[in-house]
Amino acid sequence: MTRIPVADRRTALVQAALRVVARDGVAAATTRRIVSEAGMPLASFHYVFDSRDELMAELVEAAVAGEQRDLAPALAGDARDIGMRDAIRAGLQHYFDGVRADPGREKAMMELTQWALREPGFEPLARRQYARYHEVAAQAARDAARLTGCEWLRPVDEVARILVSFTDGLTLGWLVTRDDAAAAASMDVAADALAALATPTPTAHPRPISRSSAHTPEAGAR
Repeated sequence: MTRIPVADRRTALVQAALRVVARDGVAAATTRRIVSEAGMPLASFHYVFDSRDELMAELVEAAVAGEQRDLAPALAGDARDIGMRDAIRAGLQHYFDGVRADPGREKAMMELTQWALREPGFEPLARRQYARYHEVAAQAARDAARLTGCEWLRPVDEVARILVSFTDGLTLGWLVTRDDAAAAASMDVAADALAALATPTPTAHPRPISRSSAHTPEAGAR
């Protein structure tokens, strides 16, 4: 029998847990159900995880990592020609495409949040989940500012909380209705509102550009 590396076993068990939670809820995600879903013996679980709680914590990290890829601005290089509004709208569309591609992941994450809030002693898991969401959103906001040569008029952490609140509502609304057009209209409004919280970064030396410096790029905001 081929020996499966520990890292691959962990990944397979996390993905199996994600499917079980999305389909049947957290309460159904027992270690036996998870290993059965993964096609592994029970001993495999205890070989790579100390407990179900450890797996659930890793499940949160894995799912948030997927959402981080979805929320990252769908832009590269200098995006000043399109501006902050279009950069935000592109990033939101990139995120929404990820939701549409894997709705099970989103259902699992919402289920996990509600379970952690109800289950005594597991509230820190829900807080960790949202702390990671805010970290991801804050990085997306910083990237958008850098790419567009803008700066935020409000603290980046505040912008991140607004972005997470919006994506929560967008995700839940779409999971219920599966209405792509309504989601697109909501993203248009959100892009307008968030772009109003940013402004172009002033140049370090606001004077006419001389012939010698005409091809010198301006420094982007960080």
